[in-house]
Amino acid sequence: MTSATATLALAGDTMLGRGVGELLAGSAEPADHLSGEIRAHLAGADLVVLNLECCVSARGEPWGAPGKPFHFRAPPRAAGLLAGLGVGCVTLANNHALDYGRTALLDTLGHLGRAGIRTVGAGTTEEEARAGAVLAAGGLRIGVLGVTDHPDDFAAGPDAPGVAYADLPRGVPSWLTGRIGALREEADLVLVTPHWGPNMTTAPLPYVRAAAGALVAAGADLVAGHSAHLFHGVAPPVLYDLGDFVDDYRVDPGLRNDLGLLFLVALDRRGPVRLRAVPLRLEYGRTGPARGGDREWIGDRFAAACAALGSEAREEDGLLVVDLR
Repeated sequence: MTSATATLALAGDTMLGRGVGELLAGSAEPADHLSGEIRAHLAGADLVVLNLECCVSARGEPWGAPGKPFHFRAPPRAAGLLAGLGVGCVTLANNHALDYGRTALLDTLGHLGRAGIRTVGAGTTEEEARAGAVLAAGGLRIGVLGVTDHPDDFAAGPDAPGVAYADLPRGVPSWLTGRIGALREEADLVLVTPHWGPNMTTAPLPYVRAAAGALVAAGADLVAGHSAHLFHGVAPPVLYDLGDFVDDYRVDPGLRNDLGLLFLVALDRRGPVRLRAVPLRLEYGRTGPARGGDREWIGDRFAAACAALGSEAREEDGLLVVDLR
């Protein structure tokens, strides 16, 4: 068997609705939403995967769940923006994919598909939502699975569109471990990308750590989570939370959810080898590199978060590096 390697770019919550959607109405050019430096990092990857935290549609009505505070819907041209950024796959398994109902979810699947972007974690039926995708990355075949532990009313049914839902606080269900095993038959490596835990937590909750262990035991080569809006530390091969990537969110002055990371993971046939993380500064609808004190804050926080999970983060050439084996 010949050696093969790949670089996987992993970005966290990407919300292209609300204020970002208004900006997109004026320009869907990649340069208007990501700086050249960040776009160069994406272009250097063999595969870009992110969590799309909105639907992509011009239709639908806000989901009527009691107490749901936010509804995110991006215009159809958002699909072209993602394609222009080189995104190869998005997970829709999250708490915003059905913000404007099942019709808007179907539109989302259509717009992304026509833009050449694969989707996981949502579908027209439960079977489709739970199915993964196998994508080429360098000389490797990467299997990708998306799953969310909230909300349960977004769950796909046997004949109803929705997301791949799993009640992870109660444990990893057999259907999910079974899907990981099935993907291993088709792919060289398997990435599971869960939307888990509450917002604005600074470290993974115990049930998240337990679920991560179960996913790895089931055969996941890499686990990359999201939901907290804050990046967490790394316990190889688990990246507990990718944080945010593009949005218009209110900034918590203490937790600094406007500072994030883009994760670049080097892979070979044996699994993840090395992580390089790019420090980010999120402005309103546009993301660029973090500088100066912001960059130092990110480095200090990431190093401490990794240390708490038993790994070591160091700085090399302006990036934060973690050895994954």
